[in-house]
Amino acid sequence: MARIAVTDGMASDAVFFLERAGHEVILEFIEEDALRDGALTDFDAIIVRSATKLPRDIIENSGGRLKVIGRAGVGVDNIDIEAAAQAGIPVVNAPRASTQSVIELTVGHLLSCLRHIPRADRGMRLDKWEKKAMKGTELSGKNLGLIGFGRIAQGVGSIAQLFGMNVHTYDPYLPAKVAKAQNTSLHKKVDTLFQTCTHISVHCNYNNETHHLVNAERIALMPGKSPDGIPCGNHIVNCARGGIIDEDALLEALNSGQVASAALDVFEVEPVPAGNKLIQHPHFHGTPHIGAATLEAQARVGLDIAQAVMAVLDGKKADTTVNSHLLE
Repeated sequence: MARIAVTDGMASDAVFFLERAGHEVILEFIEEDALRDGALTDFDAIIVRSATKLPRDIIENSGGRLKVIGRAGVGVDNIDIEAAAQAGIPVVNAPRASTQSVIELTVGHLLSCLRHIPRADRGMRLDKWEKKAMKGTELSGKNLGLIGFGRIAQGVGSIAQLFGMNVHTYDPYLPAKVAKAQNTSLHKKVDTLFQTCTHISVHCNYNNETHHLVNAERIALMPGKSPDGIPCGNHIVNCARGGIIDEDALLEALNSGQVASAALDVFEVEPVPAGNKLIQHPHFHGTPHIGAATLEAQARVGLDIAQAVMAVLDGKKADTTVNSHLLE
């Protein structure tokens, strides 16, 4: 029997799955100071979401009992996977569970940008009938640039093509044949993606290479006019990870009109501090990191991460181990 800390919540079905296997599950958020003081010495496994941070010092103070770290979701930037590997601890995630949910949210944000849905709603709540000011544009005939082309981006691209969009991508790790099979134009340089596309959606991981990948210089490259001749403006959506977009640069571009609209589900600092000027901009709308927040995704992610953690506890190798290359 293993003792498993679940610090950021988990679907009840997943908890029951672990308990039925004979494991003790402790559902309780552990403060950062307690983690640094060695709280993990009492556990064989820990399952986190994005709220709990596991940097090197916390992992090194885990006392040697910890056998596996589970991330109930995709991104693992809140976990030092190298430090975990050096301690002999596999880090597993659940990359497939929220795919459909994030795809749908991304498309929803994109449509909301182009048809002014949030802005129109805000106006009507103030008893304003701003019909003439809400003239939007269509997705059809426009170039959509996807930064990263994994499962979520491919799903977004497939839906975009049904709307009649031309899909482009930049992904330095993507085989050309994958892009070709998806009827997608693969760019060798991210700058040419921005030069080509009036609509940009972010789908890459956050790391040193992608920090502020979307910056003032690249935003300035966006054409503002689509291949069908419509002056549709430029639009940016990010439902991936915060920090990939330079939010100060995005605000400046919204103020200047270089960007017509923007929508973010993820931010450099979360929760977003009160008084944030980007949040207050009339051509911006956002959501509080809810990409995976559907009943269906939560059920899937809980069971997926529970199965991965149990596999490691049973002495097996989980196929979603993100630091396997560092453990070998």
